[in-house]
Amino acid sequence: MGMVVDSALYVGGHRDRSVGIDVAKPPEQPDHFVWIGLLEPSEEMLRTVQARFGLHDLAIEDAHRAHQRPKLEVYDHSLFVVLRTAELKGGKVDCGETHVFIGPGYVITVRHGASSSYAEVRKRAESVPGMLGKGIDFVLYSIIDFVVDNYFPIVETLEAEVEETAEGVLTAAFSPEKIARIYEIRRELQLLRRSVTPLIEMAGRLARVEVPLIDSDLKPYFRDVQDHTTRLTERIENLRELLASALEANLLIVSIRQNEVMKKLAGWAAILAVPTAIAGIYGMNFEHMPELKWEMGYPAVLVAIIVICAYLYVRFKRSGWL
Repeated sequence: MGMVVDSALYVGGHRDRSVGIDVAKPPEQPDHFVWIGLLEPSEEMLRTVQARFGLHDLAIEDAHRAHQRPKLEVYDHSLFVVLRTAELKGGKVDCGETHVFIGPGYVITVRHGASSSYAEVRKRAESVPGMLGKGIDFVLYSIIDFVVDNYFPIVETLEAEVEETAEGVLTAAFSPEKIARIYEIRRELQLLRRSVTPLIEMAGRLARVEVPLIDSDLKPYFRDVQDHTTRLTERIENLRELLASALEANLLIVSIRQNEVMKKLAGWAAILAVPTAIAGIYGMNFEHMPELKWEMGYPAVLVAIIVICAYLYVRFKRSGWL
């Protein structure tokens, strides 16, 4: 079962009183509205809210399933907004969803999964009754702005880790654990990008397009949200590119080091091939070999081996192979 986090009636920008979910309904007065917050509600509770406020069937279905991409839907004279929320837990990004229903005289938020409490949003909104008096469109702005602001600490934490990773790219080869963490960060950045990028279009629609229930006085605020989401998207893309560049640079360094090792192995193999070839020739079991009866043959062969190997060593050393 879900739970009702808060349900209150607001009059002229001030909290008037709490209202029960079973008796809540859209007020008839223009400066009155109801703000209801639900946390992972059951289908029964959602149907109760739908009956009280006349919410669209498709929106209720989306709010119950809670596996939606960020979007803005217009149903007659009401709006349905889906937001992706995120929290950083144990160094990993955990995503959730928030669904917002707004219509004449009501705002209903439905939270699923990882998300900060919206009690702080209420507190902020109630602290500026002049703005809250503008109505439900200011509440919608406050919620979207709160969700976007919560992305910044996550991105900043990932930025610090990515910068540390990038600094260590030239020092040593990445361990398997480090490479696994890089791919984890890239996956988390991908999740953030999918959550943040659609908000740019959503905020743009709220700021420019004639959307029902959004007053023209609030449009500059939604443009500010759009600017924040654009900057977030750019920072996320920069982090993804930096991680990809760091991984490519490290792979290139490892490849260069492997080439250096292969050069040294090839150089020593060429040097050792000389005594191996000579010893192999004189190790053949032929009876008539001219040098076998020569008294100076053995020392001459040793000298030849040493001279040839020394010559090869000097040449390889000068060319950088050894």
